[in-house]
Amino acid sequence: MNRRNFSRELERIIEKQTEKPTLLLHSCCGPCSSSVLEYLVPHFKVSIFWYNPNIYPESEFDKRYDTLKELLEKMNLSGQVGIIDTQWRSDEYFSAVAGYENEPEGGARCERCFRLRLEECAKTAAELSFDYFASTLTVSRHKNAVLINAVGEEVAEKEGAVWLPSDFKKHDGENRSVELCELFHLYRQLYCGCKYSLLRRNNYEST
Repeated sequence: MNRRNFSRELERIIEKQTEKPTLLLHSCCGPCSSSVLEYLVPHFKVSIFWYNPNIYPESEFDKRYDTLKELLEKMNLSGQVGIIDTQWRSDEYFSAVAGYENEPEGGARCERCFRLRLEECAKTAAELSFDYFASTLTVSRHKNAVLINAVGEEVAEKEGAVWLPSDFKKHDGENRSVELCELFHLYRQLYCGCKYSLLRRNNYEST
């Protein structure tokens, strides 16, 4: 069975373009958005969708959102890339993962988290008539790009939107994001975002 090359699929879409389509890009954080925006902005009219009810606690949510805005300013994109934001709605995350609290990182709890965020992005993309929607999630080597693309395509069909395939970690995307964070002196978080990843990190550091 041939494994899909999502990065190449995206390249083919770009190659066929005669004008810039609109793209609603779900951003999980500023650092992950950095290299993704650098890659996408020349080819798409990008708007960022900030919906991350998984981030815990609320102070961390605010810090990551402020870092995203700082990134846009330092990349000179503030006047070009808008943000559609939402307030901290952690109840929606905890409801989505109820019963999966003890799942390991990368397991069923994470899949439900991906689905929650991507479904909301797909819904918004359809409502606002964006040509595509995508997510910065695939830039991380810790995230399963095959799963994220599968969920993205599934919620796209459900909501009447068009998913843009991606594997942004390709072509050194993750390392480039680290370089940009260092260049711009951005806050770079030390855990994925949710309460359970924070607890896991704290337990690891205490051993």
